[in-house]
Amino acid sequence: MIYNELGRTGMQVSRICLGTMTWGRQNTQEQAFEQMDYALDQGVNFIDTAELYAVPPSAETYGATESIIGNWFKARGGRDKVILASKIACKNVNGQNPPIDYMREGDMKLDRANITAAVDASLKRLQTDYIDLYQVHWPERRTNFFGRLGYEHDENDTSTPIEETLDALAEVVKAGKVRAIGLSNDTPWGVMKLLALAEQKSLPRVASVQNPYSLLNRTYEIGLAEVSVREDCGLLAYSPMAFGVLSGKYLGGARPDGARLTLFPYFDRYVRGLTEQATERYVQLARDHGLDPAQMALAFVNHQPFLTANIIGATTMDQLKSNIASQDVTLSAEVLEGIEAVHHDIPNPSP
Repeated sequence: MIYNELGRTGMQVSRICLGTMTWGRQNTQEQAFEQMDYALDQGVNFIDTAELYAVPPSAETYGATESIIGNWFKARGGRDKVILASKIACKNVNGQNPPIDYMREGDMKLDRANITAAVDASLKRLQTDYIDLYQVHWPERRTNFFGRLGYEHDENDTSTPIEETLDALAEVVKAGKVRAIGLSNDTPWGVMKLLALAEQKSLPRVASVQNPYSLLNRTYEIGLAEVSVREDCGLLAYSPMAFGVLSGKYLGGARPDGARLTLFPYFDRYVRGLTEQATERYVQLARDHGLDPAQMALAFVNHQPFLTANIIGATTMDQLKSNIASQDVTLSAEVLEGIEAVHHDIPNPSP
C-alpha cells in the first residue's frame, strides 16, 4: 500500500480510503465489519464517513454508519491504527433531495453551536475521543456543487460567515476533539479563502478537499488541482467509479438486482446525457487492453499527482477486493492516450 501525507498534518494515509456510506442501508453491520477487517489487513488505514450516512439519507438511518464504525472500534480495538474522517452537514441552499431537515431540528448551519453539537454527537456514535479529519460536507453558501453549473450569486446571503466556521472548527481542534480539518464539495475560491484566513489568523489549515473525480468528471483539474499541488491540500476523490457506472454494469439500460441505481433511480447524476457514450468507450478501451473496467477507472484516479486518497466503496466483498487491488494496476501509455481521446471527444459528461 502507498501512503501519502494528509496535507501538512504529518498523518500518513493510505492511497486507498474505505468509503462507508452504504453501511446501515445497503450493507448490514456484519458486512461492514467484514469490510473493515479486510481493508485493514490489506494496509488501508483511512476510513471516511459522515454524520449524514447512510445514503440515501433518512431520519431512520441518520448516524447509522458512524454507529457501526463505533461498534467496530468497541469490538476490535485498534483505534490508533485508523485515520478516521467524518463530516458535518448543513442546510443545502441549492436544494436537498431527499430533504434532511430532521438533523439538529433543521437548524443546520456551520456556526459554533452546530459544529460543537455535531462533533460531540459524532464522537459519541463513533465511540472515540477524537476524529482525525473533520470535514465540512458542503458549503452553506450558494455555490456550485453536486453537479450544479452556472454560478448564481445570492445578494441576500444569510449563510454563516466562513470566518466564524473556521473559528468554530479551531475550537474543536484546540479541545482535542479533532486533529485536522477538511472541505468537501467546495470550490477554488472557498479553499483558497479558508487557507488565507488560516494563515492570517493562525488557525487550523485545510488539509484536504473531498470532491468528485472520475473518468466522467474531471472538473477538479480545471482549478482545484493546482490548489492541491501548490498548497499541499490534496484531493480525497469520491465517486471515482461514478456510482459504479464505470464498471459497465448499467450499460444498455441494465439495472442489476440490488445495485445502487436499481434501488435508488433518482441518483441519476452519472447516467444522464452523454455519459452512456463515454462509458461505453471507456469500458471497451479497458477490455481491449485486458483490463477490468472498474480497476482501470480507479487506477486512473490513483495515479493523479494531486491525489491524497481515492475513496472506494463496495456493497460486496468481491467488489471491495477488486477495488483495493486497483492500487497495483499501472496504466500503459497506450491506455492513457486512449483515455485522453475519449475525454477530448466527450469531456466531463457528469459534472
